[in-house]
Amino acid sequence: MFKFIFFIAAIFTLALSCLQRNSKPLLQVAAPETSTATTANVEKNYKSYCAGCHGEKLDAFVDRKWKYGSSRNDLFKGIKYGYTNGGMPAFDSTFNSNEIYALADYILDGIKNRERYDFKETAKENLFVSEEQNVKLDTVVSGLSIPWAIAFLPGNELLVTEKSGKLYHVYNNKTKQLITGVPPVVNEGQGGLLDVIVHPQFEKNNIIYLSYSKAKNDDPTLATTAILKATLKNNELINTKIIFEALPYSTTRHHYGCRMVFGKDGMLYFSVGERGNEKQNPQSTANDLGKIHRITDDGGIPPDNPFAQSTSAKRTIYSYGNRNPQGLAMDKVTGKIWETEHGPRGGDEVNIIEPGKNYGWPAISYGINYNGKIITDKTALPGMEQPLHYWIPSIAPSGTAFVEGNRYKGWKGDLLVGSLRFNYLNRCKIKDGKIVGEELLLKNIGRMRDVRMGPDGYIYVAVENPGYVFKLVPVER
Repeated sequence: MFKFIFFIAAIFTLALSCLQRNSKPLLQVAAPETSTATTANVEKNYKSYCAGCHGEKLDAFVDRKWKYGSSRNDLFKGIKYGYTNGGMPAFDSTFNSNEIYALADYILDGIKNRERYDFKETAKENLFVSEEQNVKLDTVVSGLSIPWAIAFLPGNELLVTEKSGKLYHVYNNKTKQLITGVPPVVNEGQGGLLDVIVHPQFEKNNIIYLSYSKAKNDDPTLATTAILKATLKNNELINTKIIFEALPYSTTRHHYGCRMVFGKDGMLYFSVGERGNEKQNPQSTANDLGKIHRITDDGGIPPDNPFAQSTSAKRTIYSYGNRNPQGLAMDKVTGKIWETEHGPRGGDEVNIIEPGKNYGWPAISYGINYNGKIITDKTALPGMEQPLHYWIPSIAPSGTAFVEGNRYKGWKGDLLVGSLRFNYLNRCKIKDGKIVGEELLLKNIGRMRDVRMGPDGYIYVAVENPGYVFKLVPVER
């Protein structure tokens, strides 16, 4: 009888032990309001034990869906006990409870940046208030779908590209006229009719440039980024000539680039994305993909290009190691070309483009892959440029422009960047060639594809679905 009772007691004790092991919250210690671990120790622990899977800059946490909860205690349990089926190891034998809470606090603090893009307010009237400059919106043209780019004609009339392949002439009375002679485009994925700019001497020669996704003549499954030079006459494109085709063609339908800008030197600078093939394209100078290029206004090779004399590199290349740049702007004071570039999940960048420089993609990055996998554990390597600024989470930067003139005194000299993801205009505050702060403008306006300074000194923006072009009109405070 006693043996039987002893046996039952033993079974109960064993069951209770298993229950405690599997019911981990029962073992959790009381959570301190703040941990006493030093910041240096917490950062060291995170980089040593967590960054390999989750990213050194907390990238993987920023946009993740929290399967096991995202509270401080949820993170504590996850770190302490792990999730075997989810591939998360337990660290209860590595850290004490105070160190685990410190890691949870470090993670939660690091992902607060995401919350600032959750815009709850929407303008109830046509007034947008900012730190130094209030503005209202004046509709320049409506009835568009996805306006990709805007350019200015004499008399402050506009050219507007539609991703679908349409090019419009917009008049001062806010009417639009379709321009004929536009080449066929591959309007799939991120492809279509992209950028438009006018020649610096347009008033004399009527020349414009279009960038677009072009199908291969003998195989429409392949496409690439192309640049067309044409003369605009009576709302028709004539004397059309393709002056650049990025090689090789690809079956993918994303990461085309392609923003264009004329430099102070009269050369045409433009971006080409790496077409989603980061393993082969951006770090090789033997192809055109994942690069910033520089050509003459007729497609020639400038003799001072960094690879102009090369027998193996593409001679139009100005910089390489770029991912998908969709913003280019020239600083008229310094003549330098600034670029905004889509990173993966996190790690969108602002770069100042220098000849022959390697901007690192994908060998270095502050982002991770869309599926949460780490692309690289390196954020810096010798011979590779650091971004002037980067965003985590990704804002999906698009059109880019410097604020010029005296209409927007509070913003003068700053860099404006449209956000496709969070539907706003990002103001990068510039001082001595550095980005020293940011302000989020025009919140919830819509997917912002382009921003330009007009010759009349006003800022113009293009937003998508429904598609509008707006002029930003300063309002007295």
